[in-house]
Amino acid sequence: MSRIGKLPVPVPSGVDITIDGQLVSVKGPKGSLSHTVAAPITVEKGDGVLDVKRPDDSRDSKALHGLSRTLINNMVLGVTEGYEKKLEIVGVGYRVLSKGPTKLEFQLGYSHPIVFDAPEGITFTTDGPTKLGVVGIDKQLVGEVAANIRKLRKPEPYKGKGVRYAGENIRRKVGKAGK
Repeated sequence: MSRIGKLPVPVPSGVDITIDGQLVSVKGPKGSLSHTVAAPITVEKGDGVLDVKRPDDSRDSKALHGLSRTLINNMVLGVTEGYEKKLEIVGVGYRVLSKGPTKLEFQLGYSHPIVFDAPEGITFTTDGPTKLGVVGIDKQLVGEVAANIRKLRKPEPYKGKGVRYAGENIRRKVGKAGK
């Protein structure tokens, strides 16, 4: 049996969960999220926990069991604590400027500055000219926005210049051998 799927999802106080057929809606202090659970999986509400059940041991049911439980757990964590992804900018002259909580301006070695607007539900934090954070309640959206920012100038392997995740290890290459 799925080890992750059979774990109950703890529901902290202050979080309101409504189950309408396959639609699970979670409302908490930071906002609200909803997710449609895939067909054979069912969600049952207990006292302080949610149980994710599967009808049989078919391959599809097993695959969706743990996934559905994790997605619901991520929604509960998102509306209570939220998610943050930190990024660093490395390179001479590379920097980020905050133009409000939902707009950033990047100088990344191109001939022009790059203005990046946040989608709805995402805010940015900047800690100096080379560190920034992507903050939101939807884990998938936070990761997608952080990946799109990293895509503006990926870290290159020779000098390591570019936008990288905080703590990301860039595999370095040796340059040309001089005579």
